[in-house]
Amino acid sequence: MSLVTDSPVHSSSSDDFAAFLDTELDSKSSASSASDDEAPNQRHSDSAASSSPDQDKEAEEDDDSDFRSKGVKRSKVETVEIVEDDGGTTSFASLKHNSEASISKEICTHPGSFGTMCIVCGQLLDGESGVTFGYIHKGLRLGNDEIVRLRNTDMKNLLRHKKLYLILDLDHTLLNSTQLMHMTLDEEYLNGQTDSLQDVSKGSLFMLSSMQMMTKLRPFVRTFLKEASQMFEMYIYTMGDRAYALEMAKLLDPGREYFNAKVISRDDGTQRHQKGLDVVLGQESAVLILDDTENAWMKHKDNLILMERYHFFASSCHQFGFNCKSLSEQKTDESESEGALASILKVLRKIHQIFFEELEENMDGRDVRQVLKTVRKDVLKGCKIVFSRVFPTQSQADNHHLWRMAEQLGATCSTELDPSVTHVVSKDSGTEKSHWALKHNKFLVQPGWIEAANYFWQRQPEENFSVNQIKN
Repeated sequence: MSLVTDSPVHSSSSDDFAAFLDTELDSKSSASSASDDEAPNQRHSDSAASSSPDQDKEAEEDDDSDFRSKGVKRSKVETVEIVEDDGGTTSFASLKHNSEASISKEICTHPGSFGTMCIVCGQLLDGESGVTFGYIHKGLRLGNDEIVRLRNTDMKNLLRHKKLYLILDLDHTLLNSTQLMHMTLDEEYLNGQTDSLQDVSKGSLFMLSSMQMMTKLRPFVRTFLKEASQMFEMYIYTMGDRAYALEMAKLLDPGREYFNAKVISRDDGTQRHQKGLDVVLGQESAVLILDDTENAWMKHKDNLILMERYHFFASSCHQFGFNCKSLSEQKTDESESEGALASILKVLRKIHQIFFEELEENMDGRDVRQVLKTVRKDVLKGCKIVFSRVFPTQSQADNHHLWRMAEQLGATCSTELDPSVTHVVSKDSGTEKSHWALKHNKFLVQPGWIEAANYFWQRQPEENFSVNQIKN
């Protein structure tokens, strides 16, 4: 298999590139000195450290020098052998070198670069093009055509094994962290309840002294990751810095079973304050995203499953303007069996089942975004909603997030009362529409009823969101 036309495919192209580059860069030659033999883990940890522009330039030059000193000659890479294991997964086996057969620099399309050198022919390249994938390997940049090719190849492999992609946010989605200086007096008891960092797989509350931080994993998260990994190739994508992202990945995935090199931080994004799938080696039509912040994914809202925020620490509540006591201050936590992650896992199973088992069209034409819309529209199907004093003006109703949310969940929204109305959504039981709902035995619920249905992907008991009635 030619390296130019085919990639070594395992469970993910990003892991393959990491393995490929590590293999090449760690190849020892008789001319290499001991100082040249830098461990892959050290290279990854270096990428997590902050640096100035000048330091970045020096590091890039060092990468190129290291690339040359190790005697890596991309022009002599002829083939990559691929073997099938017993489970049918394609894995990277070996590299063959042929000193006589070479790839001409004149015809090389330069699919990517490592530093300023082509990853195939070794030629020094002028300028930058494509997208940087520093989370896979420091200094790696891939051209747009190569990204498309890798995504297509990886997609075929995943579909063959009935898997999709799942992008996971960290903070308020899988866990909650706080700086030690921000802990309240009511949270001091937590200092005596932290779990050992020697075997994090058995704990959920961790003191990270080096970062002056405490982190609490969300209930059910370990079961969630284990079961989701059977259906999805998973990435971490956080707006935190790389050092933080890697520390959280160690807590969530100490055995490196789920994420491996697929940990993306804000340092890897291509647009400030935004997350994008351009740095993910997966087809958008097969990607689902779990995140608590919709505005972080302005270009990919159709892929997003919005998560209810996990506020374990007081600082998290304060960050979002809540004056109530946090879960930690109340000495309680989310339910394992009925919490947000358990609920979303059911949704993911349903989407996965529909995508692979119920759709009849050609597999290549399937789009998980359409499945997501279909599943979402079943949540409030059959409900007809009228709002009462929820919007500043009635003309703003159809642009209000609650109106749009209800319609996305399958409800019909109206401004007029009639016998087909099933729910009146209001904050005040004294309005004319609220009185009508009570008189005609319709559901009178708070706006939170719609938001809860959106987070849990199922219609919630109306009695839990009843509007306080006022006596006439």
